[in-house]
Amino acid sequence: MKFFIDTAEIAEIRDLAATGMVDGVTTNPSLIAKSGRQFLDVIAEICDLVPGHVSAEVASTDFETMLKEGRKLAAIASNVAVKVPLTWDGLKTCRALSDAGTPVNVTLCFSSAQALLAAKAGAAYISPFIGRLDDIGLEGMELIADIREIYDNYRFRTQILAASIRNVNHVQQAAKIGADVATIPPNVVKLLANHPLTDKGLAAFVADWAKTGQSII
Repeated sequence: MKFFIDTAEIAEIRDLAATGMVDGVTTNPSLIAKSGRQFLDVIAEICDLVPGHVSAEVASTDFETMLKEGRKLAAIASNVAVKVPLTWDGLKTCRALSDAGTPVNVTLCFSSAQALLAAKAGAAYISPFIGRLDDIGLEGMELIADIREIYDNYRFRTQILAASIRNVNHVQQAAKIGADVATIPPNVVKLLANHPLTDKGLAAFVADWAKTGQSII
């Protein structure tokens, strides 16, 4: 499973990228707004930090303007993936950009039928929102499983990008089901390494080593 970082904060991306575990980054208008910086500048800087795809979302909702915005975003760097909403105009934009060789991330997916349309439109990624489905009493992971089954049935190349991830369990379940990518908030990425037995075991090792009075260096 690829790990994309779900943030527009440069310091957080740089810190996690140093681990070698960051395969890409996803941004959206809300995350850019929180950064307080110019959108195009932020995308360009992120693209320099990570080798994989950086999702940059269009801001308009009509086909003609989305296509213009998508082309401008794609020109920022070779690793930009243009993000478009799962609407009819978004799907039309996806097809036009994909046909031109630009990878597209179709976002705000909440049904397997929507995911099927995105794959047929040539999307490089589909972003089903797990957490937001959980919030309204549905099972976000069931959507990941349904999309996986449909894509496997027809050998679609569109990658399932599990989005709206809220916790470690979301990451683990998405990996078990077979999501190709998980886009994860930085704090959840760091929590993946945590376990109380790891902490307990390490404390014991440190205490026992101190008793020896030795030093490795």
